Amino acid sequence: MQSMRKKRNEKSLWNSRKVAIVGAGAVGATFAYAMAQGGAADEICLIDLNEELCKGQVLDLAHGLPFYPTINIYAGSEKDYADADVIVITAGAAQEKGETRLDLLKKNSTIIEGIVDQITAQDSQATIVVVTNPVDILTKIALERSGWDRGRVMGSGTVLDSSRFKFLLSEFFDVYVGSIHAYILGEHGDSEFAAWSMANISGVQLDEYSDQLGIEDWPQKKIEIEQQVKDSAYHIIDYKGATNFGVGLALVQIVGAILKDQRRVLTVSYHLEGEYGIDDMCLATPCLISQNGGGSIVGTELPGDEKGKLLDSAEILRKEYSGLKG
Repeated sequence: MQSMRKKRNEKSLWNSRKVAIVGAGAVGATFAYAMAQGGAADEICLIDLNEELCKGQVLDLAHGLPFYPTINIYAGSEKDYADADVIVITAGAAQEKGETRLDLLKKNSTIIEGIVDQITAQDSQATIVVVTNPVDILTKIALERSGWDRGRVMGSGTVLDSSRFKFLLSEFFDVYVGSIHAYILGEHGDSEFAAWSMANISGVQLDEYSDQLGIEDWPQKKIEIEQQVKDSAYHIIDYKGATNFGVGLALVQIVGAILKDQRRVLTVSYHLEGEYGIDDMCLATPCLISQNGGGSIVGTELPGDEKGKLLDSAEILRKEYSGLKG
């Protein structure tokens, strides 16, 4: 595997699209598996302190090479940050019994800072995508540690939460999920909320659509669907211990948008600099994603109740960040 990589790099005209994945656990490996099948990347490099786990994941993935589009998958090291186009950070500690969210945040912030230091030491020109939780605070920490432009550091945000929202709406209205446009905004966590003002089925606002169907209890159903989105991860963790398939596919959308310069709108966690009245905080809003990473924030106006929820979410994150740094 390594020799194939060296031969490719010797070709001066070879413009390989390379993704480095930091963390070869369930999320990192699932993302690598999904990414390999999509064809957006030419190289996938897995990096993990647990070298045996990393080698095992790579070997398992490599056995599927006859069935993927042409791709090179290998175990690497921090040196691979130098020529990566996108670096996806899934590494982090899991929350242990009796441990607070702040305890977890302190552990994972140290891990993220160490990884970012390694990335910047390699003079990497990549875009960083943070997945490790609590993702919004850790995205801010990664951005500050790197000293990079905000467009080059983003978090996975609520891309998965928005997908869950669309799935539930699809089930409720019995409409193909691809015809539904809907977003979850704010923190990737308990203070996230459904942006009902943006939700529609092929351009028809959901309130109007529900009226057409004669759904009398629609206001109550909205509350129930929004709560289901918030509870989804808890249910999956209760059932099987962790979430990995959904987030792996969400990452394919984010990273694919960067590698293929799709200029796609996704609700990544992004550093706001006055948009929506929020400054110096990372949280999920609709953001234009291209080969340059994060671009403009799409739409900076929300109805009063939704803007209030976004501001509240930002304040919760700000307090957590202050607690970490205090």
